[in-house]
Amino acid sequence: MSRTFCYCRVSTENQTTDNQVKEIREAGFAIEPHRIVCETVSGSQAAAKRPGFKKLVEKLEPGDVLVVTKLDRLGRSALDVRATVDMLAANKVRVHCLALGGVDLTSAAGKMTMQVIAAVAEFELDLLKERTKAGLDRAKAEGKKLGRRSSLSEGDIAEVRTLIKQPGQTVSGLAKKYEVSRATILRAAGQL
Repeated sequence: MSRTFCYCRVSTENQTTDNQVKEIREAGFAIEPHRIVCETVSGSQAAAKRPGFKKLVEKLEPGDVLVVTKLDRLGRSALDVRATVDMLAANKVRVHCLALGGVDLTSAAGKMTMQVIAAVAEFELDLLKERTKAGLDRAKAEGKKLGRRSSLSEGDIAEVRTLIKQPGQTVSGLAKKYEVSRATILRAAGQL
């Protein structure tokens, strides 16, 4: 007898998988609580390397069904999603994606649909990366300083450079004084 599992994933700790579980149940899938696998991990990490997904795969048997709300829950790259679905199909596990009308991704129609959607998603991600890079390049060209704001002001850095040369001054002592890490003091002093 086939069993139904669901895999729900969010990328950050301040997100929750509750809506995904609710959506799957509302779609008519009666999933026992111990067959719901939820984890917080970036979609850019390959599914095969995610701890929760790896444990889920160990539980799956031929004939089982795995339900996800959206294709991007399995991964962000078309190659990773394809490899994941192919691995599950090889183990005779059907994969249903609610966002694709509940289509079985291991069927011929599901494979074609998934490839098109995954390719579009990957294309959109590439466009986002290009726009981000263009924005950063423009900001650099305008002379804007990029990256994290320094923990020390310019005055503090000058002071650290003077103090570090004085006898009895230590990197650890200066780090405590300015309430920063030792590495910050070493960078300020030009020693890192």
